[in-house]
Amino acid sequence: MQIKELNKITTFLDNTEKMPVLFLGHGSPMNAIEENEFVQGFRDIKKEIPQPNAILCISAHWETRGTFLTAMENPPTIHDFGGFPKELFAVQYPAPGSPELAAATKALIKGTEAGLTDQWGLDHGAWSVIKHLYPEADVPVIEMSLDHYKTPQWHYDLAGELKQLREKGVLIIGSGNMVHNLGRVAWGHFNTDNYAYDWALEAKEKMKDFILDDDHQSLVNYDKQGPAFQLAIPSPEHYMPLLYALALKDDRDNIKLFNDKAVAGSLTMTSLKIGTV
Repeated sequence: MQIKELNKITTFLDNTEKMPVLFLGHGSPMNAIEENEFVQGFRDIKKEIPQPNAILCISAHWETRGTFLTAMENPPTIHDFGGFPKELFAVQYPAPGSPELAAATKALIKGTEAGLTDQWGLDHGAWSVIKHLYPEADVPVIEMSLDHYKTPQWHYDLAGELKQLREKGVLIIGSGNMVHNLGRVAWGHFNTDNYAYDWALEAKEKMKDFILDDDHQSLVNYDKQGPAFQLAIPSPEHYMPLLYALALKDDRDNIKLFNDKAVAGSLTMTSLKIGTV
C-alpha cells in the first residue's frame, strides 16, 4: 500500500538506484562561509553521491510540537542565530522547495499525522551544509521537523518509515552534532586542532563503536550510557538527526566516517555516509 501511494504522488520522481544517507556534523554557522577541512569534507563526500532528485533534511534547528514538513515552492533562507558577522546574514540559499515531495513524505508516515507548512524554510542546520554539496542551489530541498516531545525510540521508528524515499532519488540528510554541549565550549581552544575534553572523546569513540557495530539500540538509549554521554548530549536536538540517518540503514549498506574531529572541547564534527561503497 505504501509504495502505491508513493508512486501515485511522486510521479515526477523516477525510480533510481538506492541513494545514500548522510549525517553531517554542521558545527558553527560560520562553516557556511569559511574555508576549512570540514567544508572540504562535505565537498569530497558529494563526489560519491549520485545526483539527487531532491533532498529531505532533518535539522537540529527545527523543533516543533508535532511533525511538520516544509511544503512551499520557494523556502526562505532562515538566519536563526545571532552575534555573527554581517557576511553570514547576507548568505542566501535559494534552492526550490518541493510540495510534491512533502506530500509524498507525509503519505509514508503512519506513526503520526504529519503536517504540511509554509511557516518555516531552510534553517542554518540545512543550508550551511547543503550549500557546500550543491552550491548552485539547483536541487529541491524540504525539511522535516523534530517533535520536541517524543522519545528517541519514537524518532528512530518514524525515520524507518522513510526508507522508500531512498529508491526515488531522494538524498536524506540528518544535520546536527553527535557531541554538542555549548555550555562547556572551550572558547580559547576554538582554533586548536581536534581539541576535546576527555568525556567528549570518550562519548565520540563509544558512539562510533556503536555505529560501526550496528548497535542502534544503545544509541537510541543514549541516556543509559553513562556520564560522558550525559555531558555530550545535554539536550537531544543535535543528536536526534543521527538516529534518523541510522534508522534508514539496511543490511547491505556500509558506513563511511569523515570529518571525525572535535572542536573547542565539547563539539564534534563527526559525519557519516550510509550506503554502498
